[in-house]
Amino acid sequence: MTGTTAATGAGAAGVPARPPVILNHLGPVVGARLAAHWSRPTVIARDEAQPPWVVPRGVDVLLTRPLIGWDAAPDTPPAGWLGDLRWIQSASTGIDFYPRWLYDGPHRASVPVTCARGVSAVPIAEYVLAAVLLFEKRLDTIRVRGPQDWTKSTLGGLTGKRLGLVGYGAIGRAVAERAAAFGLQVGAVRRTGWTTPEPGVEPFERLADLVAASDHLVLALPLTDDSRGLIGADLLARAKPGQHIVNIARGALLDQDALLAAVEAGRIAGATLDVTEPEPLPAGHPFYSHPAIRLTPHVSFSGPAVEARLADTILTNLDAYASGRPLHDRVDAATGY
Repeated sequence: MTGTTAATGAGAAGVPARPPVILNHLGPVVGARLAAHWSRPTVIARDEAQPPWVVPRGVDVLLTRPLIGWDAAPDTPPAGWLGDLRWIQSASTGIDFYPRWLYDGPHRASVPVTCARGVSAVPIAEYVLAAVLLFEKRLDTIRVRGPQDWTKSTLGGLTGKRLGLVGYGAIGRAVAERAAAFGLQVGAVRRTGWTTPEPGVEPFERLADLVAASDHLVLALPLTDDSRGLIGADLLARAKPGQHIVNIARGALLDQDALLAAVEAGRIAGATLDVTEPEPLPAGHPFYSHPAIRLTPHVSFSGPAVEARLADTILTNLDAYASGRPLHDRVDAATGY
């Protein structure tokens, strides 16, 4: 997806009339890649004593990420916070960590916000397949620690099972591609509906039908006002018996009390949750000790190549910005992603 042009004004041969000034919240690895860019930018490291919305005058580009203080942002934008900004780039795919005024308001046409859509799709897809395999093969529970544990049991399998994708963006596509290699049938629902067929993916028009048909249900959609609490007690009551739920998106998509009740009732056989609401869950929360629920600390996006891919994505957009061309992966304020 592309957005409107946002540039400092390109000169001859695409060289900007003035080198961009970039405030970098993303650390030295990205900073070093930026500094070598052909547009000759001035790269300023973040002053960690300042909240992330403090942008000095003269800064054209803000590169930022969640979990560095945006959760403490005021409800309304501080006076003059935009300063001279012309482009904001997030290191995350989702933008629900930010105050709405970051990406929505009178400035949204002149100061586009772009995200890192697809940067972590591969490691997240690998995490999903690992979770599905671990659920079926039970390697953590059948491990033997002595001859007394040497008993036979029948393991599950993937061939012929259905993996249901709630959301079908870059992450959903990466999951579907890998799931097919294991013989899984893949079904999906998407917010925009289906206009063209996706090879190897069965389109579902209704979420309830996908929930009822899936052995493994994967939540891979952004958190918006419309999707908050999407998977609740009503849908869980319709789930295919023995279903395994994998949430790699946002904890608030799932009613956690309803999930616990469905697991206790035996309707849901297990859940692998890389995200919760809140993060972390408070001490003593039943998810920490429940044998059917596996928690990980919001790390599914991580991998050895992610930082390099993020830098590549940002540099591609910096090419466009400095040349006066449309930016990629622009956030749509109307949809919230």
